[in-house]
Amino acid sequence: MASETEDVRALVERAKQGDREAFEDLYLLHFDRIYSYLQMSVGNKHDAEDLTNQTFVKMIESIDRFEWRKVPISAWLFRIAHNLAMDHFRSRKRWQPEEEPPEPPGSVERSAEDEAFHAMGERSMFDLIENLSEEQQQVLTLKFVFDFSNAEVGTILGKSEGAVKSLQHRALGSLQRQLAKAS
Repeated sequence: MASETEDVRALVERAKQGDREAFEDLYLLHFDRIYSYLQMSVGNKHDAEDLTNQTFVKMIESIDRFEWRKVPISAWLFRIAHNLAMDHFRSRKRWQPEEEPPEPPGSVERSAEDEAFHAMGERSMFDLIENLSEEQQQVLTLKFVFDFSNAEVGTILGKSEGAVKSLQHRALGSLQRQLAKAS
């Protein structure tokens, strides 16, 4: 893990020097997760593709201002993507998903029966999650789908680590109440 971080740091330093290959490597390294996050956020492939491209254009334009802190560059990129998604929502005011949410990165293939049961459970879970506030949805997605720490989620959403913990706690409590009510 340490060497992976060192490799990414080296890529960032090379990118800051204008190394095109380093930009390409950073793009390839982060594309799938950024695209999946944006597709889950905006609800359709076309807008997710546009916003993903915009995220990496902004990375190229502002990489020289990136500073290593407590969070990795992936959190910085997710912050850019999050801001673009919020701008997208503000410009549209309301969105309608055009398709089912994407499978999380690293999904495992299942039998048709398993897939059917999973889809039923996933659909009902997405229905429950849709009842949460937008911020609670974002926290749960970043924490449990993309496996970010509280500090990283805070950086992405522009919130303190305590605020992230509070949002997560309230979201999980709300889900628990909804599940108890449904059963």
